[in-house]
Amino acid sequence: MELLSHLALGFETALSPLNLFYCFAGVLIGTLIGVLPGLGPAPTVAMLLPLSFGLPPVSGFIMLSGIFYGAQYGGSTTAILINTPGESSSVVTALDGYQMARKGRAGEALAMAAMGSFIAGTIATVIIALLAPPLAKAALLFGPAEYFSLMVLGLIAAIALANGSVLKAVAMAVLGLLLGLVGTDVTSGVQRYTFGALKLYDGIAIVAVAMGLFSVAEVLRNLEDRSEQQTAVTQVTGLAAGLSRLREALGSILRGTAIGSILGILPGGGATLSSFASYAIEKKISREPEKFGTGVLQGLAGPEAANNAGAQTSFIPMLTLGLPSNPVMALMIGALMIHGIQPGPNVISEQPALFWGLIASMWIGNAMLVVLNLPLVGLWVKLLTFPYHLLFPAIVVITCIGVFSFNNSMFDVWMLLLFSVMGYLLVKLRCEPAPMLLGFILGPMMEEHLRRALLLSRGSPTVFLDRPISATMLVIALLLIVAPALSVVRKRREEIFVEGD
Repeated sequence: MELLSHLALGFETALSPLNLFYCFAGVLIGTLIGVLPGLGPAPTVAMLLPLSFGLPPVSGFIMLSGIFYGAQYGGSTTAILINTPGESSSVVTALDGYQMARKGRAGEALAMAAMGSFIAGTIATVIIALLAPPLAKAALLFGPAEYFSLMVLGLIAAIALANGSVLKAVAMAVLGLLLGLVGTDVTSGVQRYTFGALKLYDGIAIVAVAMGLFSVAEVLRNLEDRSEQQTAVTQVTGLAAGLSRLREALGSILRGTAIGSILGILPGGGATLSSFASYAIEKKISREPEKFGTGVLQGLAGPEAANNAGAQTSFIPMLTLGLPSNPVMALMIGALMIHGIQPGPNVISEQPALFWGLIASMWIGNAMLVVLNLPLVGLWVKLLTFPYHLLFPAIVVITCIGVFSFNNSMFDVWMLLLFSVMGYLLVKLRCEPAPMLLGFILGPMMEEHLRRALLLSRGSPTVFLDRPISATMLVIALLLIVAPALSVVRKRREEIFVEGD
């Protein structure tokens, strides 16, 4: 009964005209940036972060959340029609979805993607409603040592699951931690890494870092790619055929939902990893695995369900533990902090309208997305011909205005330019900016909990090993570090043995 009363509060909050408008705006923008290749939820959320400052906390958070899970829907459209994923988690969708489009089954593929996403999103929202409150209550038992170890685990997991070199990911995380320490030390009042600049006494603005690393840097990267996108299908038909085959793919959708729900909760998991894992499992259990990649319905339905479930359940560690599992969740924490809300287990008790309103808005938003993605599919097809040379200058202008309006400071705009160049260079060096942003967000919180834990233990570092939960999380973090190293050693040994033969 308590859950029903909470959900009643959530729907009462989410169904207000203002929140309904921002929910629709969020999923519409999410679909739009998912459809347009070269954009993504992280740059868009970073770009709109200052806008949420002028909104009520619930409305702003509902809008930003809608952008995130809405992008998972939109990204499948470009993946299916032009073999260009609009979002990284839709990479797997292109494998079979584009082949279906080439065979004249584009409508069937789009309908299956939309319905798979809707079912997964609905189930994932139920999981959030059921798991988040007890997890938040358990988190209230955490002390400073447990929180520090939890954040270490989250950061290590993000590094271990990052693409490319683990060493580069570690370097990015350390750089983010150092940037997070810039400003005035809360305990001693000493200035750290400010170089005498008065504007840095309050630290580096999160909007400048996030928008520079993701929004403007993404624009610069895409300007290098001048290849024109050609739409594979100009007229989409057969949506009803896709809906009629829903029963055939229901098992794949439910398996994908389960995989995405589990990996979404884990730090460093999320939508992209979920979709790859789902595709691998569907191919493994199929009676005809050789047909995957030629237009198999299960190869489309499972990953689409997985990436949407993973996107939505990634809200659980962010809301209940204050632990971001991906860059977008790190930006969400920034949005909460802008409104003076401390992310963590107290959000549910201190901000019940925000928490339960967000959950209710996810059900409403998923229903809106089905309407946006099926009847209006012709509009999205036409949108794929939108010229990029008009889109990118608008993004840069909006980004600069947003950063300036945050503190009415040109210094933040100069910092935006600095981090934009840095983000572009990181991409050229094949260094992921995501661990850097996670380090920037988690750094100050890690330092605070580290100091508290050492203060309570009178300076003894063994406090992190004496407490069972803390020790367990540190051991898991250590295993995540050691596992890639062991795999590299094992691979080299195999290569040596092969050469020896």
